[in-house]
Amino acid sequence: MSRASVLSFMLLCAAALPAVAADLARAEEIVQGKCFICHGADGESSSPVFPRLAGQHARYVERQLADYKSGRRVSTTMKPMVDDLSADDFKVLGAYFESRKPVAHKVEDAELAQVGRFVYLRGNPYSGVAACASCHGPGGAGTETLPRLAGQHAQYTENQLKAFNKRERTNDNAVMHSIASKLSELELKAVAAYVSGLN
Repeated sequence: MSRASVLSFMLLCAAALPAVAADLARAEEIVQGKCFICHGADGESSSPVFPRLAGQHARYVERQLADYKSGRRVSTTMKPMVDDLSADDFKVLGAYFESRKPVAHKVEDAELAQVGRFVYLRGNPYSGVAACASCHGPGGAGTETLPRLAGQHAQYTENQLKAFNKRERTNDNAVMHSIASKLSELELKAVAAYVSGLN
């Protein structure tokens, strides 16, 4: 890279700094005004009812917030929280939570989690349950369109799987309806326990 190119790149980065600082300030304002009560200031919610957002993919968070606002994802708790926010707000919140470092969490029931490990990594070929890892990755990292599951509260994951099974959650990948409907109660709880300990 030539010296002129390096200088141009540095000037471009310097010009972008005020916008980045403004986005961070806006995200922090929203988090302190709304999000922290349930999700914590750094996305590490202490209640198993609310999801941990630290390290979650920015685009995924952005889309979920937009779905709450439009009504595609139904929540009487989240709808009033997002009604006065804009698409730009969703974007900066996504970037904010993705930048927060997830904390490793201890699994409450290690034996149950071992059953979950099998189902998560290999599925259940006898009942037709697909391996969770085939979409969410072996470490539960997810993608921009699929959520990061690593370190999520076991109870929250269990609740979401049940919501997919009952077709109460329809804004995400419809494949989850089929998968969740094939999980036994043991498998559902075991997978949720397993992913809670991933980091």
